[in-house]
Amino acid sequence: MSAVAVAPGTRARDGRGLRIGFWVAIVLVGLLLAALTAVVQGTGQTAEQPLDPDSARAGGAKALVRVLEQRGTDVRATDRLREVDGGTVLVDDARGVIAPETAREIVRGAAHVVLLTSSPATLAAFDVDAEPAASVSDGATTSTRRCAVPGIAAAGSVTADGVGFTVDDLSATTCAPTGSGADQVWGIVRTETRGGDLTLVGTTAAFRNDTVTTAGNAALALNLLGTDDALTWYTPVPGTPDAAPSLGELAPPWVPSALVLLGAVAVAAAVWRGRRLGPLVVERLPVVVRASETTEGRARLYARTRDRTHALDTLRIAAVRRSARQLGLPRSAHVDDVVRAVARATGRSDADVGAVLVGGATADDAALVAGAAALDDLERAVRRAATGERGSTADAAATPPKTTDRPGARP
Repeated sequence: MSAVAVAPGTRARDGRGLRIGFWVAIVLVGLLLAALTAVVQGTGQTAEQPLDPDSARAGGAKALVRVLEQRGTDVRATDRLREVDGGTVLVDDARGVIAPETAREIVRGAAHVVLLTSSPATLAAFDVDAEPAASVSDGATTSTRRCAVPGIAAAGSVTADGVGFTVDDLSATTCAPTGSGADQVWGIVRTETRGGDLTLVGTTAAFRNDTVTTAGNAALALNLLGTDDALTWYTPVPGTPDAAPSLGELAPPWVPSALVLLGAVAVAAAVWRGRRLGPLVVERLPVVVRASETTEGRARLYARTRDRTHALDTLRIAAVRRSARQLGLPRSAHVDDVVRAVARATGRSDADVGAVLVGGATADDAALVAGAAALDDLERAVRRAATGERGSTADAAATPPKTTDRPGARP
């Protein structure tokens, strides 16, 4: 069998190719994520909005528009302020994007404004002193008979689903209560404006296709929206001149170009640094520190902090590793397995071996010295058991000789 030699240049080219392929893959993944994000955002913008006057689905409001048209009201749906022409204007700003100047122009020119929103920014733009406090979705109905507005009181009751408001304006008229005591909120709020009146409707279920015929929802909707010959259904859209500017629109024109340039620089820097990375190189140390000096230095640190337990634990860990190696145990062996193997090899009990190899806290210097001596004795026993040796010369010297009595010896 013959061996095929690989040139060093070929290996270098292969490694460079792998690194370039890695960064190219990262760039492709980033482009894919950007494309998916654009698709998702585009889908979200074209998705059907609640209370769409042209939608026949459950959440739309096409049924209400048809009834209004049958009663002689001309309904015009638009997202442009220039097409709003006085009369009754329904402002559906569920996304909270209307600009304050647009809201002020609508209030000045419309005799009746019906506002559908839960955005605090939109409420502030229309100068309505109310705050969204609760979301109602239990399908219950609430009474409107005590409302001071005749058209709302004539409905009798409406579905409370939608948003409940707390109102601080004492001059505002509140209707359609939900809850009691401190938790009471209002589904309809009527305030006066320069051009006429503004009705904030939180009980938006009254306009939906699936609930417009429930309770007095239809009567409420017709009394609010059908009082004039024309109704403008205005829905502000983000990105139009009538909407409040977004963060991207407020940024200077050069910001997108700068972001693209910074991204390109980051990719180029990553590729450049990736090509500079090579194989690991072993660096020769200028000074060789003996292991004994390192051990003595660590011992001085332990002595200075009086951390006897940590010092003895260090000796225990080393003894466990050496004993496991002597008995042929793998490096992944658990300490309990080592304790049992040492106990079988030395003939001691698991509890005695565990007390030496694992032990507990070390109270004083005497306990530290005793623990170190016990570790030495145990390791010698393991070594003798693993190699089949008998007691060493030092052990024999430490054992006192046995004496026997001879005849005639003096006591």
